[in-house]
Amino acid sequence: MYYVPMMYPNTALYYDPAYYPMQTPYWQVPDTRWGYWQTEKLKARVPLKDHGPGPFVVDINAASKQNKNYRTTLWTGKHLQVTLMSINVGEDIGLEIHPNTDQFLRIEQGQGIVQMGKEENKLDFERRLRDDTAIMVPAGTWHNVINTGNIPLKLYSIYAPPHHPHGTVHTTKAQAMEEGD
Repeated sequence: MYYVPMMYPNTALYYDPAYYPMQTPYWQVPDTRWGYWQTEKLKARVPLKDHGPGPFVVDINAASKQNKNYRTTLWTGKHLQVTLMSINVGEDIGLEIHPNTDQFLRIEQGQGIVQMGKEENKLDFERRLRDDTAIMVPAGTWHNVINTGNIPLKLYSIYAPPHHPHGTVHTTKAQAMEEGD
């Protein structure tokens, strides 16, 4: 079967630092798959580019906070797209509507206001936003997100189906408006 030396006589020897000063007990060894060190490594730097359509895993909070562009596509698939956004102090996304696209937005940093409505001139739904707030925008709904805080508003958005071309990066809102987005 299996050979386990000194299993019964004195198991304390395996974990006693006096006998094995350089050996760390197994319960103190960091789990590099899911533990603290791996999480910190993921938070360090996320390559901000479009990683789709293949499998991809990311610390979305760290990626959102790291993004300094107005819009960066992070992942584009056949039926879904994830974009990162950074809205400067006092600015907004701009009033927009997606006739055939549902949208999910999540605030990772900052504070603001979201306005929504069925008509462009009648935005009768308004809510305050802060860290960890989620916004669901049904297709065909006019909406705008305004940064009312004193730091950039960092968020990510999920479109279903994708709304922007694969690899889209808009460094400023003006650039996005120029390109028709």
